[in-house]
This record gives sequence, structure tokens and C-alpha cells, in this order.
Amino acid sequence: YALIGSPVGHSGSPAMQNYSFEKLGLDCAYLAFDIPLEKTKDALDAFRTLHVGGFNVTMPCKTEVARLVEHLSPAAELIGACNTVVVEEDGTMTGHNTDGVGFVRNLKEHGVEVKGQKIVLLGTGGAATAIAVQAALDGAAVAIFNQKDEFYANGEKTVEKLRKAVPGISSVSINDLGDTELLREAVKNADILVNATRAGMSPLEDVIPVPEDVLRPE
Repeated sequence: YALIGSPVGHSGSPAMQNYSFEKLGLDCAYLAFDIPLEKTKDALDAFRTLHVGGFNVTMPCKTEVARLVEHLSPAAELIGACNTVVVEEDGTMTGHNTDGVGFVRNLKEHGVEVKGQKIVLLGTGGAATAIAVQAALDGAAVAIFNQKDEFYANGEKTVEKLRKAVPGISSVSINDLGDTELLREAVKNADILVNATRAGMSPLEDVIPVPEDVLRPE
């Protein structure tokens, strides 16, 4: 089993998965492979050849994996990104997405319901899209903010897909992260602020994704 993405050196997944295999007496191994976006197809072809049982996907490969696998779960299809892939004996791959469900469940386990909440979500990558979809499906109003870069279109597609898939859905919007005044107003009125950008991850551990004075003490 494996994890693909870049960077993956910081990931605790191999330690967690291999510890679990050992405790359960399973003759399996879990390895992390640093795979840049343009090598995603090569990695999947190699996994089929090597009869890998399944693999996890992190940034920046989640959307590309969703495009390359043969089947998608309903959530992964709507989100357009995978973080978990099951490989059948014949090499057929089915992509799943657990990011959104896991995020909402974690909030609930800490006493926070998303229904009726106003969420400001930073980012439009795989995890951000999963959170936006699940939170909106669960009744939250979601304001997505992202830089006007090559990924901005992902956010526009997410908003469009949600509005088509869920009639009467709460407010869902996509906005320019560079519009500080709009961001400041959105955060001022938000119940939850979610950082789903690269900021905070290696090598950007000390980067804050919004101007510090936008943040509220609570």
C-alpha cells in the first residue's frame, strides 16, 4: 500500500499504517512516494504493474487521480478529487474521498455542528473542495476564497456543480483571496474559518494564509 503526492516526507501515514498492519498480524507494507503532479499517471501505471492493493493521495495529485481512475464513488465524483483508491485484482481502480466526511465528523466530535453555520474556506484544492461539498450538503453557507491563480477555476466549478446537484442549497460562493476588504467582512461574520491552502505545511510552516489583522480572537 502507498501514499503519493508531493511533499510526503512529513507524513505520519506510513508509521500509522505499518503499526496497524503489525498489530493486526497483516503481511503488508505501506510506503510514501514523492510524486509530482506530472508523474501521477506513471505512478498509477506502476501500481497496477506491482499489484498494489490500494493507495492514499495527497496534494497536488488528488484531482488528477480522480481523472485517471476507472470508477469514482458518488462523493469523489461530485468533489472531483480522490484521497483513497482501492485497486482490484484486475488492476481496476475505484477512487473515494473521505476528506469532507472526516472534517465534518471531527468538528461534530468536538461539539461543533456545521448545519446553519457560515464558513469561510481558504483554498480550492482537493481537500478544500471536499470540505466545501460536504459542508454545503450538510446545510452550511460556504464562502470560498482563493488567489486568482490556475486553481481558481476549480472553485468556480465546485460552486457551479453544487448549485446544480443540490437545489435550494445554502449560499455557496467563490471569491478572490486578494480582495482583503471582502475577506475581512466575510471573516467578521463567519462562524468557522478553514485553512485548506498549503500555508502551514512544509516548507510553509510559518506562513499565515490571510493578513494577521483579519483574524478574530474567537
